[in-house]
Amino acid sequence: MTWVPSERQQERDAYRRSRARRSTAVAFLSTIALVAIAVLALVSSPGWPRVKASFFDWDVAVASLPAIAQGLWLNIRVMAVSAVLIVIVAMGLALARTLRGPVFFPVRALATGYVDVFRGLPLILVLLLVGFGLPGLRLQGIPTSAVALGTLALVLTYSAYVAEVFRAGIESVHPSQVAAARSLGLTRAQAMRHVVLPQAVRRVIPPLLNDLVALSKDSGLISILGAIDAVRAAQIETARYANFTPYVVAGVLFVALTIPLTRFTDVLARRSGWVGAQSALAGGGALR
Repeated sequence: MTWVPSERQQERDAYRRSRARRSTAVAFLSTIALVAIAVLALVSSPGWPRVKASFFDWDVAVASLPAIAQGLWLNIRVMAVSAVLIVIVAMGLALARTLRGPVFFPVRALATGYVDVFRGLPLILVLLLVGFGLPGLRLQGIPTSAVALGTLALVLTYSAYVAEVFRAGIESVHPSQVAAARSLGLTRAQAMRHVVLPQAVRRVIPPLLNDLVALSKDSGLISILGAIDAVRAAQIETARYANFTPYVVAGVLFVALTIPLTRFTDVLARRSGWVGAQSALAGGGALR
């Protein structure tokens, strides 16, 4: 026998559906009205014709798109390689900072100093120092490619930030978890590997994805070292056509790259209970 909702329950469901349809219609109409007002204010401004010709030239956009898209592919590759290296370096830094005992004080001090220095330095300064300083040493094996040096600068800077994210995740695991693991005969290293790290990594996935979004944008800064990425390609196309539309094209491509990742981060944060810092406090959530 199939379950059939009562008449009152059906009335409640119908009322909820009508309210949802009404809310959707109001949200749609208010959005249309706001966009229409913004567009009207923009196109009615005195300088709009000049801005339109300088920044929104369709022919220039179509002509410059292939070169900028090819540059964006370089940004994506740099971001992918940097992300892998950042996770490895940052995890090592986080583990070094959580070591206990006086014998590990030099390791903790070095890791802390690294994090403090590279969190304090602006990324653009790190890019300039690495990009022009390392080749000046003329040491054997040091890369001279602008792409490699830019990737190294990104790894150095972002590792400091991600290390703190990992350390926060490790320290959010309750000490009783380690005590329980030790009581079962696991060493401290085994407890860290099998008990603490899996929980810590799951807890910090949303902020890690936020850092990945920021990394995808900051990868465009390698253009200051001469790499032909999307930003540099847009600069070249701007000089070629004497028009700023290629910068708008590059911006649209970067936004198209980051929006899906941002939305995925939001969904994952809600599923994992990370929003509102509930996961760290309760240790619960859909993914745990």
